[in-house]
Amino acid sequence: MDSNGNSDRSTENIDDRQSDSTLPRFAVVGHPNKGKSSVVATLAQNDSIAIAMEPGTTRDSHRYPMKVDEVTLYELIDTPGFQRPRKVLAWLQGHSLSASDRAETVAAFVTQHRDDPRYHDECELLRPIVEGAGIIYVVDGSVPYNREHEAEMNILRWAGRPSLALINQIGSDDYSADWEAALGQYFQIVRRFDAVRAPFEKHLELLRSFGELAPNWREPLDAALEYLQAIRFGRDHQALEHIADALIEMLGHQETARLGEFEAAGPLQPRLRQRWQAWQREREQRLRHSVEDLYQYRRLQRQESDLLLPDDDDLFGERTRQLWGISKGQLAAAGFGAGAVGGVGLDAVTLGHSLGTGALIGGLLGAAGSYYYSDKLTKVKLGPLSGGFREAIYGPLKDPQFGYVVLGRALVHWYQISQRNHAGRDVLVVTDSDAHWLDALSRSDRNGLQKSLQALARRRFEPSKRQRLIEQLELAQQAFSQWQLSEFSSAR
Repeated sequence: MDSNGNSDRSTENIDDRQSDSTLPRFAVVGHPNKGKSSVVATLAQNDSIAIAMEPGTTRDSHRYPMKVDEVTLYELIDTPGFQRPRKVLAWLQGHSLSASDRAETVAAFVTQHRDDPRYHDECELLRPIVEGAGIIYVVDGSVPYNREHEAEMNILRWAGRPSLALINQIGSDDYSADWEAALGQYFQIVRRFDAVRAPFEKHLELLRSFGELAPNWREPLDAALEYLQAIRFGRDHQALEHIADALIEMLGHQETARLGEFEAAGPLQPRLRQRWQAWQREREQRLRHSVEDLYQYRRLQRQESDLLLPDDDDLFGERTRQLWGISKGQLAAAGFGAGAVGGVGLDAVTLGHSLGTGALIGGLLGAAGSYYYSDKLTKVKLGPLSGGFREAIYGPLKDPQFGYVVLGRALVHWYQISQRNHAGRDVLVVTDSDAHWLDALSRSDRNGLQKSLQALARRRFEPSKRQRLIEQLELAQQAFSQWQLSEFSSAR
């Protein structure tokens, strides 16, 4: 499958790949179950790649082009693990006359054994290398180095292609130093790389390293680096546009119903309120989908319908309000003083859990504003009598807490998505905090944001001010990222 989730077979004809020698291609190889597929998923930005815990799951090579706007920047090739490396090496040693024919001997092995089921996996992993791919050799730094791997490394060295080794530490034990000493004898570059947690900058460093190994790939990889950085900046900005549009719609939304001249409004109120809340939840989910699409999280999007929070908390839950809203006193002062907000903990969400909706755990804000939030959900206004009917209107919610709840939940979802690697399958945890993310905004920026949210809730927001709202959200996005980084650093 390609980075957009298309089938493997459909990628076979892309860009005349086999004849294009300038396209950087990397065969990700190694022992079974050492994180090869995770490396491919992260570098190809493709979360649809299966990452199995059982060794030997990958039996055939699969190509994953890293494509942006239909432009292939580079290609990753996921391969089966070595099964009989010692026998393969023995064959190579028995058929090579000198060091000068080693690459040809590896190619001859693939040709002669391609239909031999005993060496199916070795032929699958060596074939793309013989065809010109560079080598990314992946080992698990949490298991001790042993000589079993030397046969694998010798075979790869015989192939004579640009090579790089990655130490992907899967478990808690750390034997990386031993691995570095051994790998350095076989590979031109050795890097420690956590395929699940490595930040985006580490991905770029890896690509730069390959540019150093193969001069003919330097130019296309430099172009890919610039493209990826620009795309990432663009995605962050587009996410802000999506959040701004969601805020505009959600804070100003109304539900209406027609009411007879002498009909009481009371019985209509629960139904309008239920419709209003359902619409808000659906709109928030659409925001989730749009942000996940931006960052190419197709699998997360499919599981969105299965989202369930552990405690049934959601957009209107009390704990949600407590965690993302602000106190009444803070609203009055529009100052959000440091230390006025209680601790916050959250675990954000991933596959099979509650992505982005925030499985919120931990400390509570002061309870000053709690009654205010729920009380404002009960108002129904009646329009003028016309033709024997009046219009009953529910919303918008004028409580300023609501805007901060929507914004806070949107920002935490964006942050988790934007920082997440496509190999990630576990729950990401951010620990308790003693501060609110809004503390990272200057007082004037907080006041500006507050005015915009108030205008939205009063339906007095002019469309011409959308760009100004996006600029305010960009500052909020930066403040949120700064807050998250400080929380993550202090938790270490």
